[in-house]
Amino acid sequence: MTPGEGDVWFLPLGGTGEIGMNLNLYGHNGRWLMVDCGITFAGEHEPGPHIQMPDPRFIASRRAELSALIITHAHEDHIGAVAHLWRQLRCPVYTTAFAAEILRRKLAEAGLLSRVPLHIVAPGTRHQLDVFDVDWVSITHSTPQTQALVIRTPPATIFHTADWKIDSQPVVGEAFHPPRFHALGQEGVTAMVCDSTNAMEEGHSVSEGELYQGLFDLVNQAPARVVVACFGSNVARLHTLSRVAEDTGRYAALLGRSLQNFHSAAVAASVWESGRRFINPADLGYLPPQEVLAIATGSQGEPRAALDRLASDTHPHLNLRPDDTVIFSSRVIPGNEHAVQRLTRRLQRLGVKLISAEELNIPIHASGHPGADDLEQLYQWVRPEVAIPVHGEAAHMRANAKIAQRVGVPRQMVGTNGDLFMLAPQRGIRRQAAANGRLGLDKNNLVQVHLNLGST
Repeated sequence: MTPGEGDVWFLPLGGTGEIGMNLNLYGHNGRWLMVDCGITFAGEHEPGPHIQMPDPRFIASRRAELSALIITHAHEDHIGAVAHLWRQLRCPVYTTAFAAEILRRKLAEAGLLSRVPLHIVAPGTRHQLDVFDVDWVSITHSTPQTQALVIRTPPATIFHTADWKIDSQPVVGEAFHPPRFHALGQEGVTAMVCDSTNAMEEGHSVSEGELYQGLFDLVNQAPARVVVACFGSNVARLHTLSRVAEDTGRYAALLGRSLQNFHSAAVAASVWESGRRFINPADLGYLPPQEVLAIATGSQGEPRAALDRLASDTHPHLNLRPDDTVIFSSRVIPGNEHAVQRLTRRLQRLGVKLISAEELNIPIHASGHPGADDLEQLYQWVRPEVAIPVHGEAAHMRANAKIAQRVGVPRQMVGTNGDLFMLAPQRGIRRQAAANGRLGLDKNNLVQVHLNLGST
């Protein structure tokens, strides 16, 4: 199955019909372009190893036809499988400076740092990758330098949104720039391959810039130590919390490897725009309780994360007491509800005060994905001929498609991993055209999980 000179194809192998482990292929004129290569985490009652990723067998068997792998941003569900799957792909990798810093650390752990051809792309630039003319387009999300892609070929132009939201105050990086998307709509777009994560959420996504006041008020009112749990990849949230610490007379420290890793990557990639510094976590125990602001990993109830160790009273640098406050500046990812409930029960047994984003009327967390109004707005600006919802379960993608239909997008194509979306010369879907499934990481070995065999 090889695309001809007049063909333009989209083939997802992961992340369509599910949230996580994104792996997308675009085919044209005998060549393939891969966009993202991520992991997911198995739920409590799902079989297989905890870390899972798409089975790349379809493109691995055609790696001589693979022009490149583009990583749109540094979230694990887009970048986390590169170090595990690259030996099967052996292609050059293109990404921005921040994501490259995160990827280098993963490649070094896998012994691949000197072997992977890693190319740094400046945000907002344009490059020819074999038969694909690719425009990197800066877009706002919850990790720095996230890039949407305009993939141009003679028969068709595709706008791949990656993960995004409309944010006029992103705290880190440039604000969302509507004229860029107006211009894209005037140029003409064949298909928009679009994030569906929050398509069922009404309204616009909250801006990162709106979180400072709520977090400041909660921390300022707290009588003793404060621990804020958040996603480690959200560098903007770290900026906000470092400012809150300074403005409330507290010292901020990072608890958890991923937080420290993303902060150091932000500094190395020059996207840490604040002059504020975090103290050594080992110094927290010497401070008066009212001067402590700890930022911790583990908001999803992950075993052995910093918050899990705090709940077990086994953290080496900090012990929680009844006057302390734990703030969840995050939302529960579907599938993690039971793990988070167990974590909160353990924290409650310590007597600490718990505050979650869901129980407040003021925002202390902002999603990185578009709500229904954001989706409607972007469709109106870009005006694609075809809407292809991805990055969501079936209900999310159907909601995305309905929004596209409502604002006048002529055609919506909804499918799942392994389906071949034909965009030129004719449009249609060939169901389960490619082998797809999951691989799990079991003691550094890849094993098949729920393998779904299609024709090749």
